[in-house]
Amino acid sequence: PRSLTLGSLALGATPWQTLTRVVILTASPGIFSALMIGMGRAVGETMIVLMATGNTPIMDMNLFEGMRTLAANVAVEMPESEVGGSHYRVLFLAALVLLMFTFVMNTLAELIRQRLRKQYSSL
Repeated sequence: PRSLTLGSLALGATPWQTLTRVVILTASPGIFSALMIGMGRAVGETMIVLMATGNTPIMDMNLFEGMRTLAANVAVEMPESEVGGSHYRVLFLAALVLLMFTFVMNTLAELIRQRLRKQYSSL
């Protein structure tokens, strides 16, 4: 907020001190929320990750080799699996794991955001 910035400068802080100790601390809940939402969207993104990683179902320790994410695995293999078969059920389990991971990440992000907002609201 402009009032905090001007107050900090009026008290003799340098612009750099104002940026690092007032502006960034005040904006940290929003910055953290943006990072967590972006990470959650990246985990759930399917098609762009499918194209970017090469759609290889074999995972190697080398990050530059192809790989396949859970979301891409469900999207690619679901049409080919037999309804009611074990492969079909494992794909639903993978989708459930992905859903739970996204839910936990969003819940943690919200809790941390509320904590940061409460901590820095007194500035």
